[in-house]
Amino acid sequence: MKNIFWVLILFIIFSCNTSNTELVEKEKTKTSISSNTDNSDMIRKTPEQWKKELNEQEYYVLREKGTERAGTGDLLNNKKKGIYTCRGCQLPLFHSDAKFNSGTGWPSYFQPIKKENVKEESDSSHGMVRTEILCGRCDGHLGHVFDDGPQPTGLRYCINSVSLDFVPQEGRKKN
Repeated sequence: MKNIFWVLILFIIFSCNTSNTELVEKEKTKTSISSNTDNSDMIRKTPEQWKKELNEQEYYVLREKGTERAGTGDLLNNKKKGIYTCRGCQLPLFHSDAKFNSGTGWPSYFQPIKKENVKEESDSSHGMVRTEILCGRCDGHLGHVFDDGPQPTGLRYCINSVSLDFVPQEGRKKN
């Protein structure tokens, strides 16, 4: 009876460890798929280098994962056609066609230009669990993504204006 008890205990321990190992491996795979796996174009700079290139608010948001006050961003009400790029490295992130008014006080988009241009990480700060969005090239903090957006994706990429630059689309003549 004792032997059966110990065999059962060892089986349970082994099963739990195997499950945990499998979960960790699945999470690693998931992370590598959603991340930019080609690090050859990644931009790495020291805090001092970033501080020389970014103003105080830009540094706070992009490098220290801060947030601008709702309703204060200069791109919130921008309705022009063009591309929104990362303020830190100019990687194209969102097209104006994907922008919508979410009523949250931050520019919102339903999809990035390319999935690999944004990275997702779990963020458990401020007593809640959210999905943080980072630039796929320089790891700059952009904002968060939520699953309450419009179709076709159902996603809402809620982005700090200070994390973005806007490149207007060149006007085309109509015949």
